[in-house]
Amino acid sequence: MNQQVGETLSVVVEREFAFPLEKLWRALTQPHLIEEWLMKNDFKPAVGHRFNLRGDWGGVLDCEVLTIEPNKSLSYTWNFANDDAAYNLTSVVTFTLTATGTGTHLRMEQSGFRADQPKAFGGAKFGWQKFLENLDQLLARND
Repeated sequence: MNQQVGETLSVVVEREFAFPLEKLWRALTQPHLIEEWLMKNDFKPAVGHRFNLRGDWGGVLDCEVLTIEPNKSLSYTWNFANDDAAYNLTSVVTFTLTATGTGTHLRMEQSGFRADQPKAFGGAKFGWQKFLENLDQLLARND
């Protein structure tokens, strides 16, 4: 498929969790839990709330809550400014939860990668696998 000018790429990771929807939702929306699996933050589950995610590497992501449907979906901006334009990122992360017979299906999509951002795109593909592994471990510990 040829990419159109201005077309963006998305990282999508889908994962099954052997935990109830409500438990997963709490881990996505409570700051002390978000810190355990993702990054330090000042998140509040309120549309329009601006917050930062602070990575271990020293980077800071500027975020704003876009949508919240309790126990269903959550989306927020995920923006990173850097001296290296290849790493500047304006994107949106969306989590969608669906109850299953054995737990919860989580779909995470980070959209907005430009075609000239292969390192940022590759980093996100790797990073989200790790973040969701951390999330699974957190949920198992707090069972």
